[in-house]
Amino acid sequence: MSTPLAAVPFLDPRRPTGPMHRSIVAVDLEGSTTRTNLVKGELRRIMYDLLGRTLEGAAITENLLEPLTDRGDGILVLIRPHDQVPKTVLLEHLIPRLAALLVEHNAAVAQHALQVRLRAVVHAGEVHGDSRGFYGEAIDVAIRLMDSAAVKKALKLAASPLVLVVSEEIHSGIVRQGYVDGAYRPLVRVRVGYRQHRGWVHIPDAGEGASAEAIPLPARPVRSPALTIARERVERIVPAIIGTGSR
Repeated sequence: MSTPLAAVPFLDPRRPTGPMHRSIVAVDLEGSTTRTNLVKGELRRIMYDLLGRTLEGAAITENLLEPLTDRGDGILVLIRPHDQVPKTVLLEHLIPRLAALLVEHNAAVAQHALQVRLRAVVHAGEVHGDSRGFYGEAIDVAIRLMDSAAVKKALKLAASPLVLVVSEEIHSGIVRQGYVDGAYRPLVRVRVGYRQHRGWVHIPDAGEGASAEAIPLPARPVRSPALTIARERVERIVPAIIGTGSR
């Protein structure tokens, strides 16, 4: 009989080993693999500076945050549950402020190579932490949404230097309830483990150019007639089998 696994503990015994709910925000640089190492270093410095100013401007202070997780060409931000930081603050203040700072930076920078364009994601869920950092399916979902081809394409088409994708959970609990304004389009589907997850894309207004409404919805998959007939047969046969076995 196998021994059940336990969560790896923090080195600090005061930190819990169980799952902890966190709001999840991540950002990632567009086209970082095409830059030289020297340019990447400067872009990282700019990205951290702009994100730090954005968090400060949204009153998300250090005591509300886990230490930022470096992702090379991106940053993972985990926000502790607190009444000061409802999800609406992230969507209405944090993301628009970051987009505005990006517009300001890109307008002022002389070198085109130092222009910064970001993909961003907002999600929330249970995470674990150990001495090396944080992990968990909720983080996997957030990163997979942000790195999806649909979000990369949306940023490529957008005039805005930032494109946001929110998870189904954020859309259902915040956007669909009318707590925030703006167009969110269901452009993303990713698989994590055995589940599919849907993402909704929002492009902050940064002047003329492609908006979320202008990006086409993904085409529905075309099912062959043979597959449709086979599925209908299964739907008829399975209830009959179950009914026979239950007598």
